[in-house]
Amino acid sequence: MLRDAFLAAAFTADGLLELVGAPAYAALARSETVPARRATRGGSPLETLVRLFLLQSPVPYEKALAALPVESCLADGWLVQDGEEVRASVDVRPYGGPEGEDWWIVSDLGCAVGGAGGVGGGRMAAEDRSRLVLGVGGASTTLAGITVRAPVESALDLGTGSGIQALHAAQHATRVTATDVNPRALHFTRLTLALSGAPEPDLREGSLFDPVREDEKYGLIVSNPPFVISPGARLTYRDGGMGGDDLCRSLVERSADRLADGGYCQLLANWQHVDGEDWRDRVSSWVPDGCDAWIVQREVQDVAQYAELWLRDGGDHRAGPEEYAARYDAWLDEFEARRTKAVGFGWITLRRSGADRPSVVAEEWPHPVQQPLGETVRAHFARQDFLRGTDDAALLEARFRLAEEVVQEQVGLPGAEDPEHVVLRQNLGMRRATKVDTVGAGFAGVCDGTLTAGRILDAIAQLVGEDPVLLRDRTPEAIRMLVEQGFIEPVG
Repeated sequence: MLRDAFLAAAFTADGLLELVGAPAYAALARSETVPARRATRGGSPLETLVRLFLLQSPVPYEKALAALPVESCLADGWLVQDGEEVRASVDVRPYGGPEGEDWWIVSDLGCAVGGAGGVGGGRMAAEDRSRLVLGVGGASTTLAGITVRAPVESALDLGTGSGIQALHAAQHATRVTATDVNPRALHFTRLTLALSGAPEPDLREGSLFDPVREDEKYGLIVSNPPFVISPGARLTYRDGGMGGDDLCRSLVERSADRLADGGYCQLLANWQHVDGEDWRDRVSSWVPDGCDAWIVQREVQDVAQYAELWLRDGGDHRAGPEEYAARYDAWLDEFEARRTKAVGFGWITLRRSGADRPSVVAEEWPHPVQQPLGETVRAHFARQDFLRGTDDAALLEARFRLAEEVVQEQVGLPGAEDPEHVVLRQNLGMRRATKVDTVGAGFAGVCDGTLTAGRILDAIAQLVGEDPVLLRDRTPEAIRMLVEQGFIEPVG
């Protein structure tokens, strides 16, 4: 009944955007509610639902009755009555699915808008805040966007929280298992999937892989874990309770035993930049045998920035100056003891390939990307398979096509006969750009899947007056780079 009432009132992602407008909608993500409050003063059923479930404002019983089956909501615990008014006991945020589905994410009061520090988030006692269940945030939507959406028999959502990853997985997995150390999170996941019309997952309480049997294998494992590197474990939703970045390392190292052949494990993570170590080598060393990996660092913060960010997240900036300074000192002491100079944030994707020569790519990419990236991730590993199994002779006999939305830019002085350099640029996916020489530009431009790479190079050699044998000898490395970065794709 509640789902029907939401749909009837257009309490959906599209309905919310249309009601409050883009500026107020964006302000909600910044924990700013005044614009949305101004846009919901009319008393319509949709405005009433926004005030109840997103802005946590009590509304008159009669107005709620025009939008909801109030008595059922009171009986089931969605609403609480205070005299002539009712208020929500949980946050409910409309969320649009990838195919236009109308979904709703259920979370703790104060956590549908702006995370733990959002509207009302500071009202919870410290002992209760430690068990907070967050709603939709930037991290959860990032993970949902990069996840490979191939059909699988079974999927595992580790640290499910409010259930957004399990909800997505339910659209392409026959069975979904969701785990969390916080029993309240499992309760919210059940509500999220039921309200959104998805089958109930197999819910299991416990930390990381502990609730998973040794004989269980999954085609997809996703996790937005409590990855924050912190002194202690005060807040379950963010602090992993292990030293440094050991929680993320443990997740990566233990995933191989739970992945089916060809299966993916995708997670968000923080990792330490340790003095005297290259972060790429450090994180790459976590990758278990038999797995390919793609590690992408999206952001780096120095230790002071990092501590301040999470002190604000936990509401510690509202404490007295002495208490705040003590907690700040504790963060810096932790980093100093571990020789940590900065903290990286990004995503890690593993694929159980079983390859003798696994591909492990660790790169820094702080530039804008085009979400969703699930197909981009899948294609990355497919290209690694191709390159690993193709020697230079076979490479020259292969056919390629220019990837979709790749454009060529010529850079040089106005009026110059020849450009200083040529750039190939992707307008989709990772949105990479790379400089190429005249041969590389000509090669990419001719790739339409009809001629082999060798035939194209022979034609280019004739045009530029170069020995075709020498050109064939020196070009495979450049072709491999164009394939690896997704500028050209093998055909067949």
